[in-house]
Amino acid sequence: MALTRRPGAYHCGTEAAMDVIGGRWKVSVLWALEDGDGGPLRFGQLRRILGGITEKVLASHLRELVEDGIVHRQDFAEVPPRVEYSLTPRGKSLYDALETLGDWGQANIIDAASAPSPT
Repeated sequence: MALTRRPGAYHCGTEAAMDVIGGRWKVSVLWALEDGDGGPLRFGQLRRILGGITEKVLASHLRELVEDGIVHRQDFAEVPPRVEYSLTPRGKSLYDALETLGDWGQANIIDAASAPSPT
């Protein structure tokens, strides 16, 4: 499945990746789906893990991640309805790439109190 959400060609792979993970909560959704026990999570579980995300934003981000082949949505034909979300193999490979980026960020966080003031 190719990334086709944005019309036209991407200029580089990083641009395509940023198109997929763009949005305030998408990286956090990937983290929640991978860093938990590794099993699928229901919508309510994701919402509790992520804290301040609204239902509307979570639903929108999940829909886009499913469309991009990053997240798998399993709809069980039960009453009451049950839906579970998990990372696809493509999603796991994206998570692995983001893990490296997260390591870089963690190593380069500057404590605002100890940072030199700009002059």
